[in-house]
Amino acid sequence: MSRSPITPKRGGDGGGLGLAAVAYIAVDYLRHLSPSWHELLQPLLWIILALIAITRVPFYKHWSAELRSALVFVAALVFMLCALLYEMISVRSVTAVLGLNWHRSTPPLPDTGQWILLGLNEKLPQVIVDILRARIVGLHHYLMLFVMLAFSVLFGSIEAPGLGIGARYMFTMAIGRLLRALSFASTILPSPRPWCAASRFDVPQHPHRWAQKFYVPYASDSNAIRNVIHHDMVYDGGVVQDDEYRPNWGLMSFLADFLRPVPSGEAAWINLLKKAGGGCNDLLYSGHMLVAVLTAMAWTEAYGGLSSVFIWMLVAHSAQREVRERHHYTVDCIVAIYVGFMLWKMTGFLWPLNNKKSRLKRLEKIESKLYQAAKDSDLDQVRDLLKQVDSTAKDQIGKERAMRFFAGGTVIFALTIVVLAFVLTSDG
Repeated sequence: MSRSPITPKRGGDGGGLGLAAVAYIAVDYLRHLSPSWHELLQPLLWIILALIAITRVPFYKHWSAELRSALVFVAALVFMLCALLYEMISVRSVTAVLGLNWHRSTPPLPDTGQWILLGLNEKLPQVIVDILRARIVGLHHYLMLFVMLAFSVLFGSIEAPGLGIGARYMFTMAIGRLLRALSFASTILPSPRPWCAASRFDVPQHPHRWAQKFYVPYASDSNAIRNVIHHDMVYDGGVVQDDEYRPNWGLMSFLADFLRPVPSGEAAWINLLKKAGGGCNDLLYSGHMLVAVLTAMAWTEAYGGLSSVFIWMLVAHSAQREVRERHHYTVDCIVAIYVGFMLWKMTGFLWPLNNKKSRLKRLEKIESKLYQAAKDSDLDQVRDLLKQVDSTAKDQIGKERAMRFFAGGTVIFALTIVVLAFVLTSDG
């Protein structure tokens, strides 16, 4: 009597990955409760997790699949870095183009989500309000949670290859970042924090000449707005102030119109992008929420279980905090949630890989030989033919040294990315 194959369930490590995720969030939150314990336990937790992962490397059986995904992973990484660079330029540009005076004088938009949260503060028990206000999870937490998910492939917790899900995550992130930059650069919204621009960006007080020509004359006068709609042409002949400081950045000098440096500011254009530590008018939609949703989607699809519910609870907590602390409007978070959901669903071709089709094709090629060998009761021939479907022992021996080199390089490269991501995003 034939037995049906058992399909492995996600979360097959007995919930170890979920416990590790909860432990990471709990230990990291100690920075607010007991900084001394946090300084002790956080490095200890990371060392333990790293050592456990490293000890699993020699027993991992899917390095060939990882090798096939390596080029896609690197390409996705480069694409994501390019998207992030474009986003960083756009983040400063949308604030700089209008000048600091506009940001100081323009009030935030009315946001009913903020009203609801303020109203709930009066109705809910103080304990619940304190939990909602608590800074439990930030951007770097979601990145680290995904890293833990990807490394869990060493334990068989998720489907191989780990570089495949990493490539999907970064590719989806890059697409989301590009769409986000195009969105907030298309229509500039006033920041929910009117002081944000002056505190983060060293840009001129007055608007750029583009804004002076195409926006300022038609910004508040209803008759002027009606006339420009009627004529569909710029008709105001006012004087345009053009005394912009233009440093010599060589081939990148064209960025001066977008970054709007001042003589007393940073000398290099790249330093202008790194200095702010965040944006003010990059609102629709939230980049933090995009990262959170992509992490939750990856966790739900790859691992599932109650731990994915925990991740989604963190996403909901992050969303209300973004609105509560006025980093974003409510619409920014709502749009980020469904954009992240849709983008993740659209990039399923990168991971999980459909290995069954390739195996079936190889089986079809030897189908007649396999049938004849079975008919002749030639078990040795059947065994040899089935080995061809996967890989021969000689191929495995010949590739063993290369696979070890690739495995070591992959682990070192991945751990380096983890450290860089943790350091560069630890401030949110």
